[in-house]
Amino acid sequence: MHDVHHADDVSLPDASPGVSRSGGASPAALRALRKLAPLLWLGPSILLIAFVVLWPVVEMARTSLQKITSSGLTEGWNGVTNYSDLFDEDALVPVLLRTVLWVAGVVVVTLLLSLALGQLLNARFPGRRIVRWAVIVPWAASVLMTALIWKWMLDNFSGLVNRVLLDLHVIDHPHNWLGDPHQAVIWMMWVAVFVSLPFTSFVILAGLQTIPADVYEAARVDGAGPWRSYFQITLPLLRPAILIAGIINVINVFNSFPIIYEMTGGGPGNDTDTTTTFMYKLAFSDQHVGESAAMSVVNFALVLIMVLLYLRFSRWREETR
Repeated sequence: MHDVHHADDVSLPDASPGVSRSGGASPAALRALRKLAPLLWLGPSILLIAFVVLWPVVEMARTSLQKITSSGLTEGWNGVTNYSDLFDEDALVPVLLRTVLWVAGVVVVTLLLSLALGQLLNARFPGRRIVRWAVIVPWAASVLMTALIWKWMLDNFSGLVNRVLLDLHVIDHPHNWLGDPHQAVIWMMWVAVFVSLPFTSFVILAGLQTIPADVYEAARVDGAGPWRSYFQITLPLLRPAILIAGIINVINVFNSFPIIYEMTGGGPGNDTDTTTTFMYKLAFSDQHVGESAAMSVVNFALVLIMVLLYLRFSRWREETR
């Protein structure tokens, strides 16, 4: 009689890597598909970012290497000549230093005021909702409109600031606040803080509302006072909110063209220019389109360096705790 082999004795060939023995996808393939699933949701956003951000950056860099006439005609490649011409500009170094001062001053003052204002908005008091809505107004309004209103308020003939200070006998004659470059920069920084404060305060407020009340109860039981609780509990737990608000403020303040251009036009001369308004003047006032494109590449590098330094500083502060 011939030997009869049972089905259990028959060895089956190994299944393919992506298919299980039951005919479906293998666990490894399913895990890989699950890892790729977020791309289906993020893919459109990534493509939009690539089109809106990366493509202009590439075009900006390409333009900075071309020779462009004042009428906008491209005459071919120009190498790094545009960059060498840009760095030969006498106004460039003062403009760069003023830009760093502008960004650092506005962001630091905005964050400090927002920490205080966020605490106020987080407290319970009659009319809190009305105060919160009032804080939003400068943020909801157009930056251009806000700059024009402050320019009118600082007018040396009919401005509200001069009128109030004269009535209070703080000054004895009208002052041209925007005529002096140093005072003009301070006033423009104040307007930038005024515009940035609402958004930053509400980011801080959102961070405050995520802190559990039990943490403060435990601190009070341990004998911690208000200041100790603030510096040892509130500030460390607010770090993500402060980080987000700081980065967004760095980018927004650096690119704050309407405030500077509407209040002083960057003048007199280039005495109140930042790199953003200086880039605009190179293109439209001086008709140096190639230099302006090179300045835009420098601007992109500057804001990238500022953000990276801010992130590195925040990480260092976290590591030293």
